[in-house]
Amino acid sequence: MNVVSEPIHRKKLSDEVFARLKLMIETGELKAGDDMPSERELMERYGVGRPAIREAMQALAGKGLVEISQGERAKVLRITAESIIRQVDLPAKLMLSGSSDSLEHLKSARIFFERGMIREAAAKASPAQIAELRALLDKQKQSLGDANAFIDADMEFHQAIAQISGNPIFVAVSGAMLGWLKSYHTEMLIWTGRENFTLAEHEEIIRAIEKGDADFAEKAMIKHLERSRALYALKART
Repeated sequence: MNVVSEPIHRKKLSDEVFARLKLMIETGELKAGDDMPSERELMERYGVGRPAIREAMQALAGKGLVEISQGERAKVLRITAESIIRQVDLPAKLMLSGSSDSLEHLKSARIFFERGMIREAAAKASPAQIAELRALLDKQKQSLGDANAFIDADMEFHQAIAQISGNPIFVAVSGAMLGWLKSYHTEMLIWTGRENFTLAEHEEIIRAIEKGDADFAEKAMIKHLERSRALYALKART
């Protein structure tokens, strides 16, 4: 059927409210941190009932545009790389849980991404940032025997490397990939007796960053991640 001759369908009232409120945010009439108008005010302004307002607000929250808190007015959120990427968390986790190929693709993407991150770190890391990496390595050593704490410290270590870039998009992507891997199968990340390999590899990565040797740093990171990748595959087959 020709688009021009398709029947015109009346939009739901909540869709109309959503479109108008979204426009107010897009044009800057409502800015990050501002309270949204009250439900009563919006009902009077648009001549609609409370259900349409609430449905529109939920849709805005689902898009990461507003935050809804119990007993308070909805508030316009500041859009960041992290808030944007967080919107795909659930679909990403569902994709991973439904396909072993997707997990392999994610592991490949992470290695590709971290190769670039480690080179950035070797070129840009300040003494304070290197000290932070050492502190995180010490934290990870102290968490030996506690699988969840060890994994969290591992994630913090890799996040700190991404943060050295100074690029919030890199940081958000790094955090998302680490979170997706952790949520897929936590038990695959800890192998009794293998944690010391991780600690030694993290130490080698820090030394490479400290030397400012991007090639050495990249090789150390690849070795670290490829070993982890092999363990993922082995665990999946058992």
